[in-house]
Amino acid sequence: MTDTFSAAVLNWFDQHGRKHLPWQQNITPYRVWLSEIMLQQTQVTTVIPYFERFTKRFPTVADLASAPVDDVLHLWTGLGYYARARNLHRCAQQVVSDFGGEFPATVDELSSLPGIGESTAGAIVSIAFKQTATILDGNVKRVLARYHAIDGWPGQSGPLKALWQVARQHTPESRCNHYTQAMMDLGATVCTRTKPACDTCPLGDGCIARATGTQLQYPGKKPKKDKPVKATYLLMLRAPSGDLLLQQRPPQGIWGGLWSFPELALERSVADYCADYYGTPGEIEYWDSYRHTFSHYHLDITPVLVQLPEPSAGVMAPGQALWYNVSQPPAVGLAAPVKRLLEQLHELAPLSS
Repeated sequence: MTDTFSAAVLNWFDQHGRKHLPWQQNITPYRVWLSEIMLQQTQVTTVIPYFERFTKRFPTVADLASAPVDDVLHLWTGLGYYARARNLHRCAQQVVSDFGGEFPATVDELSSLPGIGESTAGAIVSIAFKQTATILDGNVKRVLARYHAIDGWPGQSGPLKALWQVARQHTPESRCNHYTQAMMDLGATVCTRTKPACDTCPLGDGCIARATGTQLQYPGKKPKKDKPVKATYLLMLRAPSGDLLLQQRPPQGIWGGLWSFPELALERSVADYCADYYGTPGEIEYWDSYRHTFSHYHLDITPVLVQLPEPSAGVMAPGQALWYNVSQPPAVGLAAPVKRLLEQLHELAPLSS
């Protein structure tokens, strides 16, 4: 029996679906996978230049697998959610080592790889391999939650199970690749979060939320939880040459594997800390504090610009620290706040020693 839902979606796709995005050209499992990872929690317009730079630098999964992780993080800088980049690199290496450089063609095998969940695996299988597979990304959850009036936050097991059930029911046997793209497009361009264009939606006649005027109630919101607030100094330690000291963060945790300015707790003395490790500092300049918000806490950052004496050899611990030349920057991955501060520092005159 033909599913009227999927038929309506496919008819809409033929007329209005997006067909000219970079990852829709020269479709391969590698390009589909790369785009799907980048598009997680990130808008299409933001992803396009990153995707183009990545595929130019790493045209194949083998190229990505053999690259230093710093090169990967450098190209990812500014895209956020850096665990995606680390998993991207690990996944590429595993595809090369375990699957001979060819992505597996089943949802179960793809889901076993780092950073690939069931929905991403479904997108790869349907779009790249043109096989029947179901997706349930954020856009699709919104469309289905409104159409079927499925209550609750999709991050909870009950609503998520109900959404997967209807998603599988509507997934067609034929043209699944087009249906997959159409559902993502529909959520991104028509069934939007705050101002859904219900009058142009191909599913409008059967949508329960539209019929009851409750579109904005679906999907349910994540229960609010107050985020804790932490505070830190970011020490912008500048050598007489103008180079700035960066340290590589641990692989796990916030900004994992990225290069950042050294951090210091607010209760510690900046002057004493610098004197202990780098010699008696020259001028110390405290910049205005600002807040950077992560998924689970707020971080209040106070940048501090410190002029150092001639650096000692002990500062340059191999693999842990480097002197960053803002005029000729090395290709390393930077935390977004650090990248912004480096750009500001590039415009400043040197501090007095």
